[in-house]
Amino acid sequence: LFSKSFARPIVGRACAWYRGMAFIRTLKAREILDSRGNPTIEVDLATDKGLFRAAAPSGASTGIYEALELRDKDATRYLGKGVLTAVKNVNEVIAPKLFGKNVLEQAELDKLMYEELDGSQNQWGWSKEKLGANAILAVSMCICRAAAAAKNMTLYQRIAELADKPTDKYVMPVPAMNVINGGSHAGNGLACQEFMILPVGASSFREALQIGSEVYHTLKKVIKDKYGQDATNVGDEGGFAPCVVENDEALDVLMVAIEKSGHKDKIKIATDVAASEFCVPVEKEGDERKYDLYWKTAKKGTNLMTGKQLADYYKGWCDKYPLVSIEDPFDQDDWDAYRPFTADIGDRVQVVGDDLLVTNPKRVAKALEGEPACNALLLKVNQIGSVSEAIQACKMCQDKGWGIMVSHRSGETEDVFIADLSVGLRSGQIKTGAPCRSERNAKYNQLLRIEEELGDRAVYAGVNFRRPA
Repeated sequence: LFSKSFARPIVGRACAWYRGMAFIRTLKAREILDSRGNPTIEVDLATDKGLFRAAAPSGASTGIYEALELRDKDATRYLGKGVLTAVKNVNEVIAPKLFGKNVLEQAELDKLMYEELDGSQNQWGWSKEKLGANAILAVSMCICRAAAAAKNMTLYQRIAELADKPTDKYVMPVPAMNVINGGSHAGNGLACQEFMILPVGASSFREALQIGSEVYHTLKKVIKDKYGQDATNVGDEGGFAPCVVENDEALDVLMVAIEKSGHKDKIKIATDVAASEFCVPVEKEGDERKYDLYWKTAKKGTNLMTGKQLADYYKGWCDKYPLVSIEDPFDQDDWDAYRPFTADIGDRVQVVGDDLLVTNPKRVAKALEGEPACNALLLKVNQIGSVSEAIQACKMCQDKGWGIMVSHRSGETEDVFIADLSVGLRSGQIKTGAPCRSERNAKYNQLLRIEEELGDRAVYAGVNFRRPA
């Protein structure tokens, strides 16, 4: 069988079979509902290897520089939020061009969609305004899944391969669990959008998930005792939204729950401030930006803060609480506030760019100019609209020693792509909500399966979550 006379034809036949498993045979999109009951797009892609499915998530608190999520704006359907135009774009524009293409060519197929078929641009790159980032992304995710199957790989292995990461050893991420909601995600008076717990002291992802769940349920009891049963209703991402106005009060309640859970030594705290939501619009160019922490209350406009004052406010948190990560502390255009803040506090606290960077390589490049504007990327694949561009942004940040936090959106589906993404990219961190609501737990459960499958070929990022081994 292995003689020279037979080697060449056997290899030739095997390669032909292998390639046949990688060609796109059918591509079809449909409109489904996400976790908030709003329409989103789901795509089925078939090769000779099988059928592969992906669904695009959707955000509520979105940065103005994100690639365009295409909505129908037809008020007679789903209050204008339908995605039938995006569905049509997949079925009538993308599918005919991708028929017969090789799914192993991820970057080339992504580029074909956003550059040739869509072609829309702005100062920050390919904006996907014609076909929709939601349409392109769902197809891109399908391509990635189909390629993994064609190569007899797991999805996280394929992602690692695309990102030039090791495929023999992996890092399990620390879950950043959003347990108290404010901002645009809640109807209370809290300015900050999320307060999260990070079980960095766990020895494995499985233990981290257990710790997070125990803190979450302890917090529920603490909130019920202090604010009443109604305060334990959950938001879009599974976190609680107690009737609180002051951010410090929310942090104090969380610290009580952490103490009572018995896991104080294993838990750190993070926050997503989402400061663009309460940045007061400037009247004319050149005016200093102001921030209103009471933007959701009767005290709105009575206690505005400059970027410098807000930075000092955050530093007070860092001195008082075990805070290790602050996301979007300033407005998405307030570069002058970000750079000195990161220089001052970045060694001990992760400063995460979400609305600031929108998983966009060109925004990342701007953040890297001179004094870095932040030191971590919040990676949301639907902000940029393709798998290959998201990987590019990730690699740019990792090459500079930045942290990577793979993230869900507030409007999610059962799709668990980001669980594999976090492992394949060795991100060390994943943000996908509280350990509540099935569209959130689906990602955590997938990570449990991956850790079980990998065994001793995986290590838990733990305290090294910012720069995992």
